[in-house]
Amino acid sequence: MKNSRIRNIKKELLSDNWYTLNKFTFEYQKDDSSWETQHREAYDRGNGAAILLYNKRKGAVVLTRQFRMPTYVNGNEDGMMIEVCAGLLDGDNPEDCIRKEVEEETGYQIDNVQRVFETYMSPGSVTEILYLFVGAYEDRMKVGEGGGAEDETENIEVLEIPFIKALEMMASGEINDSKTIILLQYAAMNGLFV
Repeated sequence: MKNSRIRNIKKELLSDNWYTLNKFTFEYQKDDSSWETQHREAYDRGNGAAILLYNKRKGAVVLTRQFRMPTYVNGNEDGMMIEVCAGLLDGDNPEDCIRKEVEEETGYQIDNVQRVFETYMSPGSVTEILYLFVGAYEDRMKVGEGGGAEDETENIEVLEIPFIKALEMMASGEINDSKTIILLQYAAMNGLFV
């Protein structure tokens, strides 16, 4: 850590039930050179990867739909979210992780993935770095049904949606997951379907 305006960091474990929640107490040097004590909580669930699967010839993308409890308790009436395929690294490098997640969640087996971004999705409270990818798919790459890993309590529906419709769903708010919005906008801005 290289920030000379931070000192005396203390970490307290609050929970390690699902992932890890820590409370950090530290001193921060303000612009007037005085020091103030601050407290922050940080949720550590590990780093992850996400991918937009696209088929230029069909003009389509593959997305997933699944129940997300945190959205359900914060105003999402049915808790269902339409998202790009994603998963935690679990010790894998991002490229290997995303290829594995694609097969588990969507049933496609893809080889070539292109890393386009690394981003902190919620830097005020979550430590996760998310590696974002795009990857072309074709019907011949479908090797399974997808739906998620049985041991991970995932109940994932696989959706193949015209790219134009996905953009409309984003504009209407039907797609409101940030990683999915970023990757759909990337596809539009970089002419993946031109």
